[in-house]
Amino acid sequence: MEPSDTDEAALVWWKARHADGAQLPPAIHTSEEVRIWFADVLLPDGETWIALDDGRIVAVLTLDGDDLDQLYVDPDVAGQGIGSALVDLAKDLRPGGLALWTFQSNLRAQEFYRRHGFTEVRRTDGSANEERAPDVRMVWGAHPERLESTG
Repeated sequence: MEPSDTDEAALVWWKARHADGAQLPPAIHTSEEVRIWFADVLLPDGETWIALDDGRIVAVLTLDGDDLDQLYVDPDVAGQGIGSALVDLAKDLRPGGLALWTFQSNLRAQEFYRRHGFTEVRRTDGSANEERAPDVRMVWGAHPERLESTG
């Protein structure tokens, strides 16, 4: 991802978080704060990939070490295999295993990750995340204790 892509990538994140039927807690940051976070944190500190459709960013994937940190697909193109392709990319990049957090309320994401071979290793009350929303730790391809972290 290039610095010029951050605004468009942040918009994908925002749209996915606020789509009709989203099973996510409300964002606690403004769209401007999210844009700044993409520009100042995700791009410089994480490994971030984007998926394009006709030159437009339609999905964002960020890896942070062995964590699949962010995966958001534009709701307009959801269900077309873009998220699956990005999970496959993440697995190729981290053949030793991946871990992720998803909110307990996001049942669609949990099912999506189960279909991709992730298993649940624990649940928390959410006290360690910004939203203070209960979450789920899931891992793929490694001994769970290696990828478990506090959340």
